[in-house]
Amino acid sequence: MISRGELVEIGGAFRLPEIMAAANCKLVEVGTTNRTHARDFEQALGPKSALLLKAHASNYAVSGFTAAVDEAELARIAHAHGVPFAIDLGSGALVNLAKFGLPREPLPQDALAAGADLVMFSGDKLLGGPQAGIIVGRADLIAKLRKDPLKRALRLSKITLAALEATLRIYASEHRLAERLPTLRLLARTREDIAATAARVLPALQDFAGDAFDVSIADCASQIGSGAQPVERLPSVALRAVHRAGAKGRALERLEARLRALPVPVVGRIHDGALWLDLRCLTAAEETAFVTQLAASRPPC
Repeated sequence: MISRGELVEIGGAFRLPEIMAAANCKLVEVGTTNRTHARDFEQALGPKSALLLKAHASNYAVSGFTAAVDEAELARIAHAHGVPFAIDLGSGALVNLAKFGLPREPLPQDALAAGADLVMFSGDKLLGGPQAGIIVGRADLIAKLRKDPLKRALRLSKITLAALEATLRIYASEHRLAERLPTLRLLARTREDIAATAARVLPALQDFAGDAFDVSIADCASQIGSGAQPVERLPSVALRAVHRAGAKGRALERLEARLRALPVPVVGRIHDGALWLDLRCLTAAEETAFVTQLAASRPPC
């Protein structure tokens, strides 16, 4: 059972209703797209109900005239009817991101404290580890999942487990998280730090683009994306290339194609008559290599 406003589709066109149908489960939708109340769950739960599910809107947003039932209330309702309460958090933040100047995301530990029996989240995305899925919660329910034949088909490789363990050990130590976790380090970069990178890289990109382009430093906004915080934007800095003759189409596309054809492809975006390169994710370790490969490729005559 789930609110209609949480019938998610994730990347690759995987839809929750279709997954439930493939598992031979009957999906019961309650409430409406924008407003769901506690009474909707109370009235729909019955003797055949097996699970109450909440899906966090990690990669979309519903705003305006909305209503949702909080996790503690959903846990109370589920347990009163003798069914487990599960939460799909999606993005998988493990620390309060507000401490690093970022928008706060719901945490698995908060969901468990609110009464959830199972919590599911990603090992990558905001957690910053390898691509994986993590399920935590009641020991008896986890034991049932471990005995399911599908669990063996979905088990992680030793390499993925090793990478996940190394990432979780950083969290466990709570020591210099913003420095040691690449995802958090890049998300928490200040505009001033990115601007300094842009100033150092600009001459190399100007030489690469050639005399037909003007390259400048411009403010932009980074989208967190990757299944997390769909409407949030982080102040950032980009290099902006504009054709001096005002050509907005093919000239920019040719420059973009040349960047993609580099030994390590560089992917920008064309917007408002310019090619933009957001430098948030260009680390100090990668900066020298980036400049070197730009210098090794001369602009066409």
